[in-house]
Amino acid sequence: MSEPAFRPQAWLAADLDQDRSWVHRLSADAVAGVEAALAAAKQSDKPMLEMTADDFPLNAAARDALTRAFDATQGRFGLCLLKGFPVERWSEDDARLAYWGIGLHVGVARTQNRASNVMTDVRNEGGSYKTKNGRGYNTNAGLDFHMDSCDVVALLCLQTAKSGGESKIVSSMALRDAIAREHPELIPVLQSPYFHSYQGTQDPAQPPFYRCPILGSDDTYFSFRTNRKNTTAAQRDFDDVPRLSDAQSEALDLLDTLMPDPVYCFSMWLERGDLQLLNNYVILHSRTNFEDHDEPERRRHLLRLWLAIPGSQPLPPEWREYYGDVRPGAVRGGVRGSAITEAFLDYERRQAQRMKMPLGL
Repeated sequence: MSEPAFRPQAWLAADLDQDRSWVHRLSADAVAGVEAALAAAKQSDKPMLEMTADDFPLNAAARDALTRAFDATQGRFGLCLLKGFPVERWSEDDARLAYWGIGLHVGVARTQNRASNVMTDVRNEGGSYKTKNGRGYNTNAGLDFHMDSCDVVALLCLQTAKSGGESKIVSSMALRDAIAREHPELIPVLQSPYFHSYQGTQDPAQPPFYRCPILGSDDTYFSFRTNRKNTTAAQRDFDDVPRLSDAQSEALDLLDTLMPDPVYCFSMWLERGDLQLLNNYVILHSRTNFEDHDEPERRRHLLRLWLAIPGSQPLPPEWREYYGDVRPGAVRGGVRGSAITEAFLDYERRQAQRMKMPLGL
């Protein structure tokens, strides 16, 4: 992956409205390249975890489109919306295979849940969000602002909802700047230790919670991580977690006020064939609740990959407890869950070597 022209910068909602350079569209040649690669992958009939990028042979147009899109996540706005994947022509199995093949060209997929899945279905499966060990991706609930446990979260839209499900994003750099202006005393508070619940997604050998400051300490490489639901869960569920100080609660309350403010919060509708890419260290995301169509095949459905990418930034040392590795371009993040397989570990080693990414310390 090429070096981005510049690092992420703070933005307001109006900036994304006025400068649409973060929206890319696949050319006809790139679409043809993806479909040809899909046909080749289907012919090989390999299990996904045994595939390499050679089994999904993209043409130059498709490779260049992906490179530009992922480079954009490390640049000015920290995001990209890549439009035009022909999902209307694909079966659900084809979409999964194509999406996995795309991921093989850009990074190392991370496991995402208790079942240690490397690709998850974002759709309403009757789950509960704000309950013990609840997750948002399998519900139709509106979500708190949060970030995912990887360098880049990638969402491919297969079906839209009957109503609702609007995507919301905010620049965490802009939030930091606003707090520094109005409440500078809370900046060191955000850099103090906060404890968060794994919501049951940890490896069985790990404790059920982890320590990670919300705001990183590195002045050169900005990093911000918050999910109040998980912070509240740690306070509620674990007696041995230190209690939040009044100042820490005040900082969380202030974030809850700022994040949905239309000055900071940008809303977008994902359409079929859209691939949304977000840099998790500089962007928080959310969505509104939604109502599905009655027909199962028309219900809102996105596919999610959590990716470690070779062009990622270094992370602050105090984030090592959660991420495992804070070196730039390292394989890191994800939640291990309880079902890591040898097939996944083989994939992880092979893909890290292919991408020239450090794996393990």
